[in-house]
Amino acid sequence: MSLEATGVTVDVRGAVLLRDLSLVAECARVLAVVGPSGAGKSTLLRVWAGEQAPSAGDLRFDGCPIGRLHPIALARLRAVLPQATALRFPLTALEVATLGRLPHPGRGETRRDRDIAWAALEVAEVAHLADRLAPTLSGGEQQRVHLARVLAQIWEPTPEFPRRYLLLDEPTANLDPGHAVRILARLRQFARATDTALVLVVHDLGAASQCADDLALLHAGRCVAHGDPAAVLTPERLEECFGARFDLVPAPAGRGFAVLPRPPDDLPS
Repeated sequence: MSLEATGVTVDVRGAVLLRDLSLVAECARVLAVVGPSGAGKSTLLRVWAGEQAPSAGDLRFDGCPIGRLHPIALARLRAVLPQATALRFPLTALEVATLGRLPHPGRGETRRDRDIAWAALEVAEVAHLADRLAPTLSGGEQQRVHLARVLAQIWEPTPEFPRRYLLLDEPTANLDPGHAVRILARLRQFARATDTALVLVVHDLGAASQCADDLALLHAGRCVAHGDPAAVLTPERLEECFGARFDLVPAPAGRGFAVLPRPPDDLPS
């Protein structure tokens, strides 16, 4: 079972953000989407989320057309974490996580909803902050609280949706390296345990190579390569897409590699 985009084009007033893009994200696997700024990564997430209609193409999950779903049904099927989420209301971290249960019958008011919200805080490693007011937390702590919210949203299957999908745009952008690597590992475990199709947009190519089962490299609105990270992230392909030369160093643990950009030759050292 999978999340599919087939022949998707997004044209906004003559600006083509995605061009005849086809891509698949499998359930119980992690798909990392990488590419230079403006490649179409966030646009792809918005289209898959049902937030932006494509100009052409087809979007399906488990064979179901995404665009035909009622908004409440869609909210039970998928959750989305954008790059930035502002929260100024004096809600505790636990209350924020419980907001993820609003699309469900209990609307966040049942004991089961609260238990799920607490478990999601534990996955995001912020359960110890459950009683803290979210606006008083650091940027990285707030990001993990919002991650808990979207995890709570699709935490368990529903009668109509035994499988779900999760779209995360730069989920580790505000995290220190220690938290970033732990959160990516926990997300990978979550995808496997819940049969969820997990799609991450990330700029850290090394982290993408280590956490993802599959990797998609976007450039100028097209998917130029898709598959095993080691096959996708070649020095030649990276130079073509990013306009810089890279060295790839195998990770000591045996999974993925460090991706090191070289200084440009035409600038003083």
